[in-house]
Amino acid sequence: MATRREYQPVSDEVPTESADESALETARRQLARAAAALEIDDAIHERLEHPASVHEVTVPLERDDGTVDVFTGFRAQHDSVRGPYKGGLRYHPEVSRDECVGLAMWMTWKCAVMDLPFGGAKGGIVVDPKSLSTDEKERLTRRFTQELREVIGPTVDIPAPDMGTDPQTMAWLMDAYSMQEGETTPGVVTGKPPAVGGSYGREEAPGRSVAIVTRETCEYYDRPLEDVTVAVQGFGSVGANAARLLEEWGATVVATSDVNGAIYDPDGLDVAGIPSHDEEPEAVTSYAAERDDLVTLSNDDLLELDVDVLVPAAVGNVITADNAGEIQADLVVEGANGPTTTAADAILEERDVTVIPDILANAGGVTVSYFEWLQDINRRKWSPERVQEELETEMQNAWNAVRTAVEDRDVTWRDGAYVVALSRIADAHDSRGLWP
Repeated sequence: MATRREYQPVSDEVPTESADESALETARRQLARAAAALEIDDAIHERLEHPASVHEVTVPLERDDGTVDVFTGFRAQHDSVRGPYKGGLRYHPEVSRDECVGLAMWMTWKCAVMDLPFGGAKGGIVVDPKSLSTDEKERLTRRFTQELREVIGPTVDIPAPDMGTDPQTMAWLMDAYSMQEGETTPGVVTGKPPAVGGSYGREEAPGRSVAIVTRETCEYYDRPLEDVTVAVQGFGSVGANAARLLEEWGATVVATSDVNGAIYDPDGLDVAGIPSHDEEPEAVTSYAAERDDLVTLSNDDLLELDVDVLVPAAVGNVITADNAGEIQADLVVEGANGPTTTAADAILEERDVTVIPDILANAGGVTVSYFEWLQDINRRKWSPERVQEELETEMQNAWNAVRTAVEDRDVTWRDGAYVVALSRIADAHDSRGLWP
């Protein structure tokens, strides 16, 4: 890998950032940079800065005690020039209109870089899912489905799980939609349980793609996995599956974390023996309490460990202008959506730290969602082995397309991924034209 330089701030080279850069701000800045590099038509750039539509709904919920609360829900639909809108639904207190729009834009790029026939969408409800009983969550989901029923569908907009939602949530959504349509419509959502049309391998797919991309990038820079140390922030579905696969393939995972903090062992953790957050919430903390040979750190400290590969796989905006100069990893592989702010990205680029962007690294989720959608349409289930083989092929194809753009244009991996994605989207807009 490239030799890292110590960062010396240069005011006219590093973009400023607010203390809490929104997903929309980051997405628009990344779009502007990639559009300039690609020299796409100004009219297409202008169209892609804005969502096609944003639906805001109120969702009343009768609580278990008979009281009624009213929540706000959103569904942002960014661009559908290449196919139906596609993206997750999250239940979280900080869901907002702008967050949904920014994340929908990232989904557009992600689907395009993977060459999937989808556009981007994102949505959610402003609610703390921990405050809901199982029955309340079901009622909330069914009512939210009814509020969105006219703007979703297997050829229109296909939701999927995200923060605070899971396969069961998607099963409720599918059932509510199907009951109103008068026929079973499994293709309206992805990420469902296999018993009702879900695909094997969907939940672990984003972590698997992170591991695949890490492996390919390390090989590209002549770093065998057997010689690589890895720190993974977050041990949820993405982080845990990425860590376990990388360990299985020979890498040494030395640190991971949950919301309460991180654990570190320079000789390597037994990540296969640590339950993921889905298997046991906050299990990393519990695991640390049972061991006296591990170093405990903060999540911020984990980011600055002296490792070969850093995988931020928890939440967004964790690598900022404040800590980017302290990152010691040679390679950052973005497991979470938007973990690196624009200013931090510029600092890492100045220091020759290689960053593999989220729209490539964690795209396994939407890719297996595409496989699930195909299975639902054809009413034919794939084996777990076929899902893994197909995902491996698609991830290698996407990685190779981005690598070619990086080499041909002498740009960063993030810019390379955006060049691939935006060139495909721009070609589609050019071909279809603008409705008069």
